[in-house]
Amino acid sequence: MTGAMTVIEMKRPQDLARLRRLALSAQGLLHTQPFGRGIQGARKAIAHLGYVQIDTISVVERAHHHVLQARVPNFKPEMTHQMLLNGDIFEYWTHAAALIPIDDFRFSLPYKHALKSGQTHWYKARDHKLMHELLAQIRSDGPIRSRDIESNPSKRAGWWDWKPAKKALEQLYMEGDLMVSHRDGFQKTYDLTERVLPDHVNTKMPSLEAFAEHLLNRQLRCHGFVSLKGLTYLRRIPGLRKAVKILVTEKLASGDLEQVCVSSGEVFVLETGALERPIPRLNNRMQILSPFDNSVIQRDRLKALFHYDYQIECYVPAAKRQYGYFCLPLLYRGEFIGRMDCKAHRKISHFEIKSLHVEHHSFDDERIIAAFAEAIGQFCQFQACRTVSLTQAHPKHLAGRLQSVLKRLGDNQECVAEK
Repeated sequence: MTGAMTVIEMKRPQDLARLRRLALSAQGLLHTQPFGRGIQGARKAIAHLGYVQIDTISVVERAHHHVLQARVPNFKPEMTHQMLLNGDIFEYWTHAAALIPIDDFRFSLPYKHALKSGQTHWYKARDHKLMHELLAQIRSDGPIRSRDIESNPSKRAGWWDWKPAKKALEQLYMEGDLMVSHRDGFQKTYDLTERVLPDHVNTKMPSLEAFAEHLLNRQLRCHGFVSLKGLTYLRRIPGLRKAVKILVTEKLASGDLEQVCVSSGEVFVLETGALERPIPRLNNRMQILSPFDNSVIQRDRLKALFHYDYQIECYVPAAKRQYGYFCLPLLYRGEFIGRMDCKAHRKISHFEIKSLHVEHHSFDDERIIAAFAEAIGQFCQFQACRTVSLTQAHPKHLAGRLQSVLKRLGDNQECVAEK
């Protein structure tokens, strides 16, 4: 990618700090309400970020709600479903299952076409007869719920075995014949795309070049700067990587983009002059982020830029876990300074911090503790938890002070009502 073009070396600590602030600002993590409040703010946040990843893990409030809560004051989990019903967003696949702005619908078409044409695969063995039957059923009888297939329907006459039918339903969804029209928790309702999609939506298939331009513009907007690898992160569309590389090379040659290199050797591209633009100041607010947050999901980028080696360990055997089952990254003043393994016990409205790991940093411990206490108070409210406890903290000398702060938090009942 670099060729003979100039690469700016980010060697000084202040250069890296500025690059980090640019990334966090682009992600909406420096302002207190960068997109506004409530459902309108959530709508703007998804439009800016380009997607919010959906995840099924419910140890704490699910990822797609958590990502929005970190950026949108007064966000409530039910707002995502309302946006789906309003036609503001739709569900589909980016690098994973995601909520996507409805205005970006046409950019879901290349992957759908690649699946339908067999250029790439969701399920390699497709049951075309069953897919045709399911489509005919939905066309004549209306939307179908995923639970309708999963509730042992093989005992009913004229139905299908649930496993093949579930695969056929998912294949129709991934190929674009169906869309999710409604959700009840993680039970989805599917309907024909033409019955779900709002009339105003652009459905013209973009060229690879137009798709590459869309990806580049969107990721420069929501990340501040990008690597070639990050631009096509986990996207399986034939020819897309080549189209992106050609586009970036052209924009570097024309001077629209410039390159920076960090100490790890990783090279990023950004709009020329972006490093000279005003960037919001850092504040003393600590943020508790989801493991699937847009700012941390590209782990190589996270490590290269923030020197933060992060892995979600719920997929790691228990004996090999270093920090815990579901650790949440902690962001403070432009640095990732720790992680928290926790669980929301919703039946008893209790938030359990199983372990808190604070990593090496240059900040005053008392400020860290105060910022953590404020963040936990708000996070408990988001989890609908009235009490909070801490089992262990690292380094150990912080444990006593953290316990005292959390006790005062409980005594003041700050976990009870939103401020």
